[in-house]
Amino acid sequence: MSETISMNELNNLSAEDFVRVLGGIFEHSPWVAQGVEKQRPFAGVADLHQAMIQCIEQAGQDAQLRLILAHPELAGKAAVRGELTAESSSEQAGAGLDNCSAEEFATLTALNQAYREKFGFPFILAVRGYDRAGIIEQFQRRLGLAPEAEMAESLAQIYKIGRLRLDGLIPG
Repeated sequence: MSETISMNELNNLSAEDFVRVLGGIFEHSPWVAQGVEKQRPFAGVADLHQAMIQCIEQAGQDAQLRLILAHPELAGKAAVRGELTAESSSEQAGAGLDNCSAEEFATLTALNQAYREKFGFPFILAVRGYDRAGIIEQFQRRLGLAPEAEMAESLAQIYKIGRLRLDGLIPG
């Protein structure tokens, strides 16, 4: 997201433009922006983010699972093929995932596979502030969680990612 927009400008966009601007905040899930569009005006980023979280929480478990499944694996096949969204690509590169050694890549590939086999969805982590070793540590820790706890953790990570993306889009 190279462009920024003020909260006032965002509040005054057409419904279509509002969804276009915010449609990528939650990976491949413009339905979240559509779900909060009629709640405008928002006083600030915190209010907008909270409304978006509430929209996801109220959407139910099936919609939440679809949101989780919309995310790419960290250092996964989509990254290797260059198929990530601009936001995901930037976030993964910021954590150094685009510079993995062969050993780190093999470890991440094995962790991605074990995680997906256990939970049925990709591992999601708001990677800002983590290095590759820290990401691997989080992977290993979360593989020990129960499925319901991990789904809740995945959503919490998605909410963090959404807030970071909103903060980058709407200067405070």
